[in-house]
Amino acid sequence: MSCAVRWPLDCIAIIRRRQRESVARRPAIRPRRNPSQMSDLSFQAPEPRQAVWRGMTRDALDIAYDNTSAVPESGLFLANWSRDSAALRNRMPELVDIEYGPRDRNRIDIFRCGRPNAPLFVFIHGGYWQRNSREVFSCMAEGLLPHGIDVALPGYTLAPEADLHDILAEIHASIRWLRRDGPALGVANDRLIVSGWSAGGHLAASARRLPEVDAVIAISGIFDLDPIRRGRLNDKLNLSSEDVASLSPMRDLTDPKGTISVVYGLQELPELQRQSEEYAAALGRHGHDCRIFPVKDADHFSILEKLRHPDGEISRLVSTIAHPDVKFTAAACHSFQGQR
Repeated sequence: MSCAVRWPLDCIAIIRRRQRESVARRPAIRPRRNPSQMSDLSFQAPEPRQAVWRGMTRDALDIAYDNTSAVPESGLFLANWSRDSAALRNRMPELVDIEYGPRDRNRIDIFRCGRPNAPLFVFIHGGYWQRNSREVFSCMAEGLLPHGIDVALPGYTLAPEADLHDILAEIHASIRWLRRDGPALGVANDRLIVSGWSAGGHLAASARRLPEVDAVIAISGIFDLDPIRRGRLNDKLNLSSEDVASLSPMRDLTDPKGTISVVYGLQELPELQRQSEEYAAALGRHGHDCRIFPVKDADHFSILEKLRHPDGEISRLVSTIAHPDVKFTAAACHSFQGQR
């Protein structure tokens, strides 16, 4: 059960004025690259039987990353989340749709647990950087509010309207905004955990170096973009080999900072499992504080049910990271509920 926190109108007015001033000072968005001027952007149409990635043809590679087709109930999961998210937004409308940048999707929704100086969990949605929106995933907050954790969901511009460089810049801007302006709204005064699912897992892992971030939880993420570049997902992303090198978390393993948790389902597609396992292993080899959490009986969609419910494995994991000095029990969870 959640409880809305109402903020004085003058406080919210000050924040929105700061947003407008910040947007006015922000430099213009860099021009989109012209694919015709880029080298090694995509492959010439390969022969049908030609291997493009680890012995797979392009068709086989597309199937290997097609999470929607692999989970027949994927549409039902999205429909249920959309319905429940709309209900939560109606119950807690005070801090939804707040601007953090100049583009249409540069909005953040914040749901407060009611506990002073609560840790903040930032959840980045997935959809291969080209589908979905933050509004579908608001219900993920319901699994964490009873644990005394605030939740923020930033939106971002989708490909092909934005390239992956722009998308990463928007996510980083949203995190900086939360640290800078969030305290005036009663959030981001304590630990800040960045998490994301699927493509959002990639975006979360790519934010680990930010000084505003204390920990990262990447759920079913993409950490090596090379197979994405070689398949049809790249038709809208337009990734080059240079992009793969600069934007893949797997290629950026220096500078250990904070805790990184890599979570994936044991019923996911083999390529998705491999991405998580190899990324976690590489982090460990480079001295990171990395934890890997394979979730039994979870596919690419059902794994989020372990986050959206307070007793789910991922919700409990978030609690241990958000409250490192608290051993969570059912009684402790109820005590936070009582403080809202």
